[in-house]
Amino acid sequence: MKRLLTLFAVLGVLSFGSAPVIAQDKAPEKAAAEAPAAKADEKKADAPAAAEPAAAAATATPAPTPNKGDTAWMLTSTALVLLMSVPALALFYGGLVRSKNMLSMCMQVFITFSLITVLWCVYGYSLAFTEGNAYIGGFDRLFLNGVFDPMKGEFAMAATFSKATPMFEIVFVAFQATFAAITCCLILGAVAERMKFSAVLIFMVVWFTFSYLPVAHMVWYWMGPDAYTDPKLVDSLNAKAGMLWQWGALDFAGGTVVHINAGIAGLVGACMLGKRIGYGREAMSPHNLTMTMIGAAMLWFGWFGFNAGSALEANGSASLAFMNTFLATACAVLSWTMFEWMFKGKPSMLGAASGAVAGLVAITPAAGNVGIPGAFVIGLGAGVLCLWAVNGLKKMLPVDDALDVFGVHAVGGIFGALMTGIFNSQSLGGPGLVTDWVTVKMGSNPIWDQLLIQAKAVGVTVIWTAVVAFIAFKIADIIVGLRVTEEVEREGLDINEHGESAYHM
Repeated sequence: MKRLLTLFAVLGVLSFGSAPVIAQDKAPEKAAAEAPAAKADEKKADAPAAAEPAAAAATATPAPTPNKGDTAWMLTSTALVLLMSVPALALFYGGLVRSKNMLSMCMQVFITFSLITVLWCVYGYSLAFTEGNAYIGGFDRLFLNGVFDPMKGEFAMAATFSKATPMFEIVFVAFQATFAAITCCLILGAVAERMKFSAVLIFMVVWFTFSYLPVAHMVWYWMGPDAYTDPKLVDSLNAKAGMLWQWGALDFAGGTVVHINAGIAGLVGACMLGKRIGYGREAMSPHNLTMTMIGAAMLWFGWFGFNAGSALEANGSASLAFMNTFLATACAVLSWTMFEWMFKGKPSMLGAASGAVAGLVAITPAAGNVGIPGAFVIGLGAGVLCLWAVNGLKKMLPVDDALDVFGVHAVGGIFGALMTGIFNSQSLGGPGLVTDWVTVKMGSNPIWDQLLIQAKAVGVTVIWTAVVAFIAFKIADIIVGLRVTEEVEREGLDINEHGESAYHM
C-alpha cells in the first residue's frame, strides 16, 4: 500500500510539473473582466476646479454586477450536473453490469468524480480557462487563487455571452468542475468489469491533465464579450483564444469536449484491456434494468442543467437549449425503440434508456446552437445511428466496449457536432452565431463552411484524445497493471477490489 501511495504521488508531481504550459507573468485577461467605469468628461478650461470631482461622480457608470436570477440558475444547473454523475450515471452503469460488479462500478464513478473535482480546483480550472496559448492555459488560478479576495470581501467576475453581464467566477468554476468530472466518469463504462481500481485512478489523473484540459481550453476559452470594444482589437483578442474557438467551432455544451473526448478514450481503453473473460460465449446481460431506467431518467433530468446551464444566463438561449434537450431526447427514445422493434421483433427497456442517452449526447453540442427543426432531426437521427453503432458497428470492431461508450457517446457526439454545423444556419431555423462581437451582430456562415469547421474540430479531438488515452493507459499498466487477474474477474470486482457485495442473498 505504501508503494502504491508513493507511485500516486510521483505520478501527480510528474503530470503537474510537465504540463505543456506557458506560464504567465501577468494576471490573465479574464474571460469576463469587470466593465471599466466610464471616464468623466473633460472639463472646460474655465470651469471651476472644485466642480470637477462632483462632475466626475455624476457621470461615472458603476461596474455591472451579476444578476441574482442568473446566479441562482447557474447554482441550480451545477447541482443538476452533479446529480447526473452521482447518482444518475452510477445507477445507469451499475444496472448494466453483472451483479458481482455493481459496487465496483458505483465506486469508480463516485471516486473518479471526487478526484477530478479536487484536481480541477488545484490546477485544472487554471489550465483550462486562463490565458496561455492556443492549446492550454496558464497557472494564474492555481488552487483557485484570485477567485475571492478575503481582505476586501470581493469576488472575481467571469464572462457570460452578453456584454456587461458578468457572473461570479467561483460559480463558473463549480459549474465547469462538474463537466470535467462527468467526462472522466463516462470512460468507465467502456472498461467495466475488468480494470483495476488503482489503474483507474492513475489513468484518470493523466488523461484529465493532458486530454480533457487542453481540449476544453481549445474549444471554450476566449476573452469574453466585454473585451471586444474596438474593431481594431478583434484579431489580437481572437489570437488569445483556444485554437478551435479561433477556427469558429461550435460546441454549446460539450459534444467535442465531453462526449467525443470520453468516447474515443473509452474505445482505446477497451482495446488495450482486451475482452472480458467469456465475452461472446457467456451471458453478460444487465443485472438490473430497473436501476438502469431510473439512472437514464435522472440523466435526462440533470441534463437540463448540463445543456441549458451552458448558456451561463437565465435567458432565451437557455430556454432554447432546454426545449431542444427535451425534444431531441424524446425523439431519440422513439426512433431507437421503433427501429429496434422493427429489426429485433420486440421493443426493449434497455433500448429506450439507451435511446434517451443517445439523444442527450447528440443534442449537447447543438442545444443552444440550433432551432427546433434541428432538434427534431438530431434526435431522430441519433436514435437510429447509435442503435446501429451498438449493434452493427460494434460487431465489426474486435473490441469489448462493455457499456457502449463509443457507440453512444463518440458516435452520438460526432453526429451532433456535425449536425450543429448544418442546423445552426438561420435558413434552417437555427439562431445563427455572433459574426461581430464588437456590435454583437448575429448571422450565419455558409452551411458547408461551418460543417467543414465542425468536421475539423471533431478530427482534432479524436486524434488528441486517442493519443493521450493510449499513453495514459500505458502509464497505468506499467505502474500497477491495467487488468485484474482471471480469478478476480470471475469472482467479481466487488468482493475482491472493495471487500463488499451489493447484494446478500
